[in-house]
Amino acid sequence: MSDPQEKQPAEVTDIHNRAMEDLGYIRKAMEGGGPFTAVPGMGQVAVGCTAVLAAAVAFLQPDRTSWLLVWTAELGLATLIVISAMVLKAKRMGHLLTAAPARKTFFGMAPALAAGAILSLVAVRSGELDTLPGTWLLLYGAAVASGGVSSVRIVPVMGASFMVCGLFTLLSPPGFADLFLALGFGGLHIFFGARIAKRHGG
Repeated sequence: MSDPQEKQPAEVTDIHNRAMEDLGYIRKAMEGGGPFTAVPGMGQVAVGCTAVLAAAVAFLQPDRTSWLLVWTAELGLATLIVISAMVLKAKRMGHLLTAAPARKTFFGMAPALAAGAILSLVAVRSGELDTLPGTWLLLYGAAVASGGVSSVRIVPVMGASFMVCGLFTLLSPPGFADLFLALGFGGLHIFFGARIAKRHGG
């Protein structure tokens, strides 16, 4: 006849394993339901500063091809700044950029960003560059607003502000394009980036 005490270690181990599984499930559920907080406020401020400089340089270009090259270079620089700042902030806060909130944010932004890239290629191919500034601001704003649903509350507001700026850009004469790009990619990034940095840790 077996001793009841012999079963106790196995039962304790089973209870421990189930508890660990439950804790893992709860942790994943909490990660999936939480907001994406690794939006880099100071990185956006830096992007805003480079965008203001790019707008000034682009305005002085003698032709539209040179103008486009300036903004293409700014896009590359801004992307590098944002990704670097996001990785550093996520590491500092102990967050993973592969976690559910981050994935939701990235996937939410992807359709509008892809549409912007496609429309930009079409505009360049047809030589119709006057619509590019408004298109960039409008679709970038749509991307931020959509992705921001899984982020902190101020991010969708920032996206909506970019969309409004893009609308005014499309309705304004082409000569005001660099001014609106400076106000949008420059001013709005600096304004909202500073507030994100202050309220959400850099």
